Formats: sequence, structure tokens, C-alpha cells
Amino acid sequence: MTGTLTTAAPERPDVIRRRELAAFLRSRRERITPEQVGLPSFGRRRTPGLRREEVAQLAGVGVTWYTWLEQGRDINASEQVLEAIATTLRLDPYERSHLFTLAGLGEPVVAKECKAVSPGIRAMLDKLDPFPAAAYNGRTDILAYNRAHNWLFEVDELPFEERNSLLQLCTNPKWHARLPGWEDGVARSVAQFRAVMAEHVGEPSFKKLVKRLREESPLFARAWEQHDVQPMRNLSKHFLHPEAGLLSFDYTHLWFGRRSEIRLTTYTPADAETEAKLRCLDLTPGT
Repeated sequence: MTGTLTTAAPERPDVIRRRELAAFLRSRRERITPEQVGLPSFGRRRTPGLRREEVAQLAGVGVTWYTWLEQGRDINASEQVLEAIATTLRLDPYERSHLFTLAGLGEPVVAKECKAVSPGIRAMLDKLDPFPAAAYNGRTDILAYNRAHNWLFEVDELPFEERNSLLQLCTNPKWHARLPGWEDGVARSVAQFRAVMAEHVGEPSFKKLVKRLREESPLFARAWEQHDVQPMRNLSKHFLHPEAGLLSFDYTHLWFGRRSEIRLTTYTPADAETEAKLRCLDLTPGT
């Protein structure tokens, strides 16, 4: 007699999204104190932050309905109700957008994750040498890069499937040596990634990356549990290159389309010394 092997059916994206929504709501509720919203605090509380019934009262919704929402049940939330909850939980604009996306009311992304990079983008990258530049998708895969970027990060040394900036930031000792204070950037990068993943919660490639990072990077695991979300901002970054020494860059993100997840990130020198070092590079093919 032979048995039949059965495998569990994969979870539907809407189930995963509701669970993510529930965890996000709990994390935001727990960071708000009663005093912040004008409620009296009597005695010791078993859990941090506001209680569910307090959020429901302040937002003007039913306690049972809000409890179901925070439990990840299959219920519909109107835009008006979500606005009231966002205001009660004091969400910033980006967190508010994240809430709407998880609730299924976010504006759809036209350009989803894409592996293909057009010849025009590749030509643009080459023209930017000797300033480092690369193209990424929402999953933070490094889709294409110029020679200056390779000189800075040594992407050519990585297997193709490992060319992911968040993975390298969290796990690669070589990147850590080149990025002074890299630990401080992990929380920001994780918050940016979580915001993008709201559109991809059921996709295997995103789930696989999160699973691996939680297993291999304690810093990622701790930041992931915070449920913070942030937009990508144009900031400054310092590098400690083994040949050129200290380098300072201002980096800028440019998206290919109004709602595209494909972005071009350029690194321009933040000081004259960095620019002089880049101008001296020999970036002919093969170097």
C-alpha cells in the first residue's frame, strides 16, 4: 500500500496582507501612551501603549470591529475609517500610506518588480562614470551598475543571485568594512523595504529574502519586528575604500515612471577631495 504525499497549500496574498496589517496596527498602538491622547492612566497596564478599546473609542469605531481588524480577520475598512484610525495612532504620512496599502486601498503600482533593464538605462549608467550609479528594483536587487559602482562595492565578485543591496548590507563583512556606521543604516533600509513589500506580501521572492535575512542577521530581525516604514530619501553616505581611503557622497534616487519601483541611484561627490579621487580612476573596461 502506498501513501500519498500532500503539501500544504501556499497562503493567499490577502491572508498574508491582513496578518501584516494586524501586526502593524498592534505595533503602532503599543507605542502611544494614554497621556499622549489625553486619556487618564490608572494603575499598571499589562501591555504597553493604548488598549484596543481605547483606540476604537478615539477613532469612533466599534470595539469588536477594531479587534477583528487587529486580528487579521477578513473585514472591509472604508477610507474614512482608516483615516480615523491613522489619526488616532498618530501615523506620519508614510505610515498612513502603508496602512492604506495593507488594507487594500492603496494606489496600485503600475511598474512592478522587474528584472529587465533597458539599453537606455545601461547607457545612462555608463555616461555617469566616474560617479557610481546603479539601478535597483523594489526588492533591492542590483539590476545594473556602472564601473565606478563596481569599484565602490565590488558587485562583480558576488554571485548573480546574491546581488541584493539589503542582503549585502546586513550580511557581507566586506560591505561592513567599507561603510562606517553601517549598523545605523540597517533600521532605515529595513523600514524602506517593508514599505515596498506591502505591495508584494504574497510573492515568494520577497518572502524568501525576509526569511533568509531574519535567520542570518540579528540586526535585520530586530528592525523587522518594529514594523517601521519610511520613504527613500536623498541623503549622504561615507565609504572607507581600501585603495582610496575615505570618500563622501550625496546619493540621489530617481524613479523611472510615476509609480515605478525601478530606480536609479547616483552617488555624487560631497567634497572636492572625493571628486578628485574619482577623476583619477582608470575605469576602462576590464579594470
